[in-house]
Amino acid sequence: MRQNQYAGTPAFLKKHLHFLLTSLDGVCQSPRYHPEGDALYHSLQVFQLAHQASDDPELWAAALLHDIGKAVSTPDHADIGADELEGLLSPRIVWLIRHHLHLLVAPRSTRRWLRNTPQLRELELLRTWDTNGRLADATVMTPREAIDMLMKHSSVIQSRDDSAFYYKNKPLA
Repeated sequence: MRQNQYAGTPAFLKKHLHFLLTSLDGVCQSPRYHPEGDALYHSLQVFQLAHQASDDPELWAAALLHDIGKAVSTPDHADIGADELEGLLSPRIVWLIRHHLHLLVAPRSTRRWLRNTPQLRELELLRTWDTNGRLADATVMTPREAIDMLMKHSSVIQSRDDSAFYYKNKPLA
């Protein structure tokens, strides 16, 4: 298979991220856990919370894109989303997306596994934003505005060879 010659360019990344994000438009979520409605509206809320609380574009990207796998399947959405972004975004972002549910489904083992690491703090932040991004009446930016904000930091969020080894899919022990 021939690789797309534009795959590593910021223009390609911008279009692809916009496509993935807008694929969440109309993806319904359980009203019990997500009174805000569809996955796109939720993701934009989570992004805005991350952007307000942090100056780290990789955390913003993980917040915005954490649920993109829900366009395909809800039960496996973390792995689906991470797999889709692997090689496009930094291993740190991919790792955060892949593991964003661990503090919800296995909090004790996750805390033990990541004890005294920055990764635990990052997952805690992402979990907090994910939990708080569920307002039915929040004002959010458009998907294009969110992607444009991320793309101002494309050199930080794109996959690169010097990314920290730790974030390369360390399994949950």
